[in-house]
Amino acid sequence: MLKRKIDNFLEEWKRNPNRKPLIVKGARQIGKTESIRQFGRSHYKNVIEINFVLQKAYQRIFDNGYEVDDIIRNITLLNPALRFIEGETLIFFDEIQECPNCATCLKSFKMDGRYDVICSGSLMGLYYKKIESNSVGYKEDYEMHSMNFEEFLWAQGYDESRIADLLRHMTELQPFSDIELDTYFKLFQDYVVLGGMPEVVNTFVQQGNFSGTLQLQRQLLLDYEEDITKYAEGFDQGRVLSVYRHISTFLAKENKKFQVSKIAHGARNREYIGAVEWLSNAGIVNVCYCLENLELPLKGNYTPTQYKIYYGDSGLLVASLDDEAQEDLRMNGNLGTYKGALYENFVGDALVKQDYGLYFYRNDRIGIEMDFFVRDSNSLIPIEVKATDNATPSLNKLVASDKFPDIQYGIKFCRKNIGFNGKFYTFPYFLAFLTRQFLQHRAQS
Repeated sequence: MLKRKIDNFLEEWKRNPNRKPLIVKGARQIGKTESIRQFGRSHYKNVIEINFVLQKAYQRIFDNGYEVDDIIRNITLLNPALRFIEGETLIFFDEIQECPNCATCLKSFKMDGRYDVICSGSLMGLYYKKIESNSVGYKEDYEMHSMNFEEFLWAQGYDESRIADLLRHMTELQPFSDIELDTYFKLFQDYVVLGGMPEVVNTFVQQGNFSGTLQLQRQLLLDYEEDITKYAEGFDQGRVLSVYRHISTFLAKENKKFQVSKIAHGARNREYIGAVEWLSNAGIVNVCYCLENLELPLKGNYTPTQYKIYYGDSGLLVASLDDEAQEDLRMNGNLGTYKGALYENFVGDALVKQDYGLYFYRNDRIGIEMDFFVRDSNSLIPIEVKATDNATPSLNKLVASDKFPDIQYGIKFCRKNIGFNGKFYTFPYFLAFLTRQFLQHRAQS
């Protein structure tokens, strides 16, 4: 059983005496069901699990309304062996995108209070299927992602003390020893190749090698395509699929900006914005928008028609390339422009998993291009991701110039040790998952 970040969240949820029914949302096949199932086994004497995809008959349990007793009566009608023990039962409704009215019953379960309820569903269906009432104020939502680098380290046997030591190196600006740096870069390289899809990671950990992992990733890519054709209701499915299939193509370009005119002759951005938003809402991609001005606040200060698209999982980007790409990356071989794209994809994904939005900036007139921006309480922080040990003119300009008063310092992620030159912090890629904690510590210091 892989340890996941949601485990701690579920523990806290269970300890809350005023807990509400919970909806766990996320992209498909990221481990939602297994995490909830394991939590139920270890915290409840009785677990009732209903899967609306595999057990379609249960989609009718709300035919008589949304009162708890009516729902339980219909469940036990379909399966009289099930027992509902007050105060000791977890009801787990899985794949609720196939039965959206399930969300309507959560208000009744909260007000009734006899049973705990957790729902799980794919973002693909949850965002676009009509729900009669979504029990606003009577439920709690949690968005789950594929495994980040911290969870990957847990899977490899590293504990919380090791994570705390990584953060200590950042906050104290203490460089790693050679053995530490080599070890973490090797783990990082494995993670970039594998990504964070639980089945892929678990296969790698159990086998101790990469055998079969690429095949699993390729199947995931195909499964997502099938899901797009199933759930992209109200959209031109051809456009959604076209955007999805061209992500790696544009990441290979120097500026990596997604241009729909290159997908189809005469295509316009406004015709594809809905397709891009659908993929983003479904948790399949991370969209990085171009800032209009380098100033706070970030939200509302970007151009919605200019964006870069990254995979929501770096392993799926690797799987979308040619057959030799995985081996090239494992051997730290030459992937050309894709190496920069992979590291950008990794950092962007790490930021999203820390609840950051993604923003970039490009202005050829003044010669500035920056991969990402985040913020602390009072400053705008540029983040540059370098595939090579080249100079960082854009980062230097942004920090030094009086034209950008909101920018006081920057961060560079690269294949180097920890350092600070008075203008920006240099961190090895593998520390990107600790960005928010580092910034919080810095603000408090």
